[in-house]
Amino acid sequence: MWIMVSGPYTAGNAGPERRAKNLMAMNDAALELFRAGHQPIIGVNMALPIIEAAGGGEDAYDEIMMPLCLDLADRCDACLRVGGPSKGADDEMERFKARGRPVYRSVDEVPKVDLSSH
Repeated sequence: MWIMVSGPYTAGNAGPERRAKNLMAMNDAALELFRAGHQPIIGVNMALPIIEAAGGGEDAYDEIMMPLCLDLADRCDACLRVGGPSKGADDEMERFKARGRPVYRSVDEVPKVDLSSH
């Protein structure tokens, strides 16, 4: 399955150190999903280079981050919601629920893949 990993990034006006920790938590979950045979997608990882190319300011962030993340959510089969409070991550999760797609709260809940066929 293509699984979006949704979690806080800038929640609570997180500074650079907190943002890095938040992103690492999403990347760690993505690695677990990948090793379990799934294709993890993290919207923040896709959006940040584009935001940087657009000048990196708050306007670029607002223009790109959530629209891109929500469009990616529409392409994925399921969502893995990690971490603490986050309006953006909750918006992604709600996108999945509205389309009847699964939302998992831990990697352990994600269905196993038979890796012998890979």
